[in-house]
Parts: sequence; C-alpha cells; structure tokens
Amino acid sequence: MAKGYWIARVDVRDPERYKDYVAAAKPAFEKYGANFLARGGQFERLEGGVRARNVVIEFPSLQAAVDCYNSPEYQIAAAIRQEVADAEMVVVEGI
Repeated sequence: MAKGYWIARVDVRDPERYKDYVAAAKPAFEKYGANFLARGGQFERLEGGVRARNVVIEFPSLQAAVDCYNSPEYQIAAAIRQEVADAEMVVVEGI
C-alpha cells in the first residue's frame, strides 16, 4: 500500500500560540500514525516563493493522511493554526 504525505509550508505569525497548535495536533498525529520527516529546519530556495517553515509528515496510507486532517482531533488544532500562521498544505500519495 502506498504511503501518504502531508507537505506543509508555513509562516508562523505568533510563535507562542503556535506551540498550542503543536500540542493540540499531537493526539491526531499519534492516532493516525504520523511520522515527521521534516519539521522546520534549514532549507534552500530553488524556485518560486518560500515560507519560513516546511513540514513533511508520512502516514501509513493516503487515506490515513486525509483522515487525520479531517479528524475532529486535528480540526481543533487546525483552528488554532489558522489563527496564528499562514500555510499551504497538500496531501500526496507516495511510493
């Protein structure tokens, strides 16, 4: 079965409140088997626009990745994130 990946590009406007998002999202990530492959860190712009924070999260399947995002647990966290950060997020199927 192909894995699923969240790819998120984020600009955090309020770092202190973003910690609340991280804490609120943890139960959803644990429930759906999230494995963080990249969580911030140094990056090099090659083309196009950039955001300050880049995140790649691996899930056991594409469906698990979508279900995690749509879960009640994550939607509580998403509401916090949307108040304190600007982001683009996609879910992609991997190999």
